[in-house]
Amino acid sequence: MDGTLTHSVHDFEAIRAELGITPNAPILEVLAELPEAQAQPLYERLDQIELELARNAVAQPGVKLALERLHERGKHLGIVTRNSRLCAAETLSCCELEQFFAPECIITRESATPKPAPDGVNKLLTRWQADPKDGVMVGDYLFDLQAGRSAGTWTLYIDPKGQFEFREHADACLAGLNELLEHL
Repeated sequence: MDGTLTHSVHDFEAIRAELGITPNAPILEVLAELPEAQAQPLYERLDQIELELARNAVAQPGVKLALERLHERGKHLGIVTRNSRLCAAETLSCCELEQFFAPECIITRESATPKPAPDGVNKLLTRWQADPKDGVMVGDYLFDLQAGRSAGTWTLYIDPKGQFEFREHADACLAGLNELLEHL
């Protein structure tokens, strides 16, 4: 969602510092390893930070048109995010994209093991009774691509900067969803 449907504004190193987490460590995995009494206030702070970011979310160029076209063609649309349900809903609302995603097709950290685990992708495929080879996981980060690959879907890497640092994990690379329209 963040960085794919919306402009990526998360400063993960600043978030880690705020939470007292080692640089470059995966935030959710570190919190999951802590005793509950220690983790709970950190999860609450993480939710506050993410909600603040969600309230300022801005859609990527062309995303609305791309989603409209996919919807018109009868494609199933879902989100697999490491965000909370509340943050996902707030982000979609701020970007006026909520109409494209049924609530049960928004898979958050509360409803599946977070990416890079394939659980969220598999949950959507099961809901849609879809074969993984017919699915596409679109994302802007390594965890997105790993989740898609592990689930057996095609992986589409979005990188507006055109650097494609995780290219080896993707089946295709595009600068944005607006380029997707050219391939439909």
